[in-house]
Amino acid sequence: MTVLVTGATGTVGRRVVAELVRRGERVRALTRDPAKADFPAGVETVRGDLTDPGTLIPALEGVTGLHLITFGGAYFEPLTTGREIVALADKAGVQRITVLNGGGPSPLQEAVEAGDVGWTLVMPVEFMANALEWAEGVRTADSVAEPFVDRLSAMVHEADIGAVTAVALTEDGHAGRTYTLTGPETLTVRDKVRTLAAARGREIALTELSAGQAAERWRGAGMDQETVEFMLDVYGNTPEVGRTVVDTVERVTGRPARTFAQWAAEHADAFRAERADDSGEGDADIVPARV
Repeated sequence: MTVLVTGATGTVGRRVVAELVRRGERVRALTRDPAKADFPAGVETVRGDLTDPGTLIPALEGVTGLHLITFGGAYFEPLTTGREIVALADKAGVQRITVLNGGGPSPLQEAVEAGDVGWTLVMPVEFMANALEWAEGVRTADSVAEPFVDRLSAMVHEADIGAVTAVALTEDGHAGRTYTLTGPETLTVRDKVRTLAAARGREIALTELSAGQAAERWRGAGMDQETVEFMLDVYGNTPEVGRTVVDTVERVTGRPARTFAQWAAEHADAFRAERADDSGEGDADIVPARV
């Protein structure tokens, strides 16, 4: 079988591709810019754009499994081409579709659920990869500044999202199901910072911002007022689903969900910076690019 992964260069998309490759599946990765994709050997990279369904026709040839995201284009707008995409998938003989939920109902998700192809909705809570937003501040100043530092999150490793998605794309028994995905524990911001400090071998100072300070920072980063208010509400009143551990990863994949400590160990170099001391030696010699 061949599995087509859209959004293949994204945080989750790359993990879906990697897990399918690990399982020995034939993988076709859809991207707007194949020259920049940089996928493992054996992955077929094709050009396409979900905002232009016609570009999917050759990409869908021979495909039995299709992974979809709910947004597209240069500005990540919600896709309005869901009906066309689903019709093309059905015509091509696709047997299974997974949809990565982007935080709420979407026109594409609705089109998939209304179609005739078996679908699985994948609903992860906060990505562990979101911690990479702190990397620059940790590398340059050994510090993190966040509001609501005692907020709880059952954050999930992006590799576990990829693993569950790969199972649903290649095995029977998952059609019509909605899978909420979390990690194995709930963590505060304080917990996350302590874990990152242990992984990189150097302390990290945590400063709690007031809601006003956080809003000012987000506006300075270019967020509009509606988005700022949304962020304050989500951070200050985390929905129950985002802070409640469920065992979906283990039930679907047969192994426990990865911990944040595992994630931190895998990404520790992203939080390290070269610092010369009096002897001319640094405590780290690699400062990798953000991934």
